[in-house]
Amino acid sequence: MQLGKNGITDNFIENLKKCFQTSDSVRISVLQSAGHERETIKKYNEEILTRLGENYTSKLIGFKIILRKWRKARNKI
Repeated sequence: MQLGKNGITDNFIENLKKCFQTSDSVRISVLQSAGHERETIKKYNEEILTRLGENYTSKLIGFKIILRKWRKARNKI
C-alpha cells in the first residue's frame, strides 16, 4: 500500500483492515508527498497502530512501514 498526501484517513484504515483479512503482514510505502522526514513517518506509524488496535506491531525501514497482525495482543518493546 501507499501513503500519500492525504495522510491517514478512515478509508486508508479500512483498506488496511481488508488487506489483513488475506495476509499477516502489510508493507506501506510513504510517498514523498506525505512527507519524507523521519519524525513524520514515526507519527504516521504511531497513528496507524493506535487506530488498528493492540494485535498489530510495526517496523520502520527507511520510508516503509511494515505492519504485522498477531492473533493475540503483543507486548510493546
